[in-house]
Amino acid sequence: MAKEELIEMNGVVDEVLPDSRYRVTLDNGHTLVAYSAGKMRKHHIRILAGDKVSLEMSPYDLSKGRITFRHIEGRNSPPPQRS
Repeated sequence: MAKEELIEMNGVVDEVLPDSRYRVTLDNGHTLVAYSAGKMRKHHIRILAGDKVSLEMSPYDLSKGRITFRHIEGRNSPPPQRS
């Protein structure tokens, strides 16, 4: 699958699950299980319950996602744009 087909959404982490997974509630109210992206793991970016995150989902399975960015309170910077 090409990366252009991914759906990008924002949400809030509700619960930290075992095996580096998280239960996330999206802005539209849906709940899904997400894992952190490889670059987030590589740079040791911690995700805790209550964090606002950006995530990518496949249009074929909307119950799973990949967390790509953790929004820090007090900063207005959006996630970096990919070209």
